[in-house]
Amino acid sequence: MKKFSTQNIGEKGEEYTVKFLEKKKYNILERNYRKRYGEIDIIAENKNYIVFVEVKTRHKDSMASAADAVNRQKQIRIIKTASLYLAENETEKFCRFDVCEVYVNSDNLKLVDINYIEAAFE
Repeated sequence: MKKFSTQNIGEKGEEYTVKFLEKKKYNILERNYRKRYGEIDIIAENKNYIVFVEVKTRHKDSMASAADAVNRQKQIRIIKTASLYLAENETEKFCRFDVCEVYVNSDNLKLVDINYIEAAFE
């Protein structure tokens, strides 16, 4: 069994999420947007929304839900970072905070499942 770093697993999860969003006709605006409060994995838009996506990737046999890792403290950092993005990039669109749970095979990081949660928090 290969051992992948947390960074490898996270990057793969983000790649799967970008493909998922593009299939749903989202335009990817930013990846790994970093500011002093934190980082937003993916910023995307569709016809009505600008969406700030937190991606959590886990092995398929993980005991905990990936979304459980997005606790209130993490949500607050994402919201503050999104506020900075919106100050730099004006938009008339509504904004939304989504979480994408990505589950991969631990042997080869192949996609097992995606659970995309729209409006996961406010």
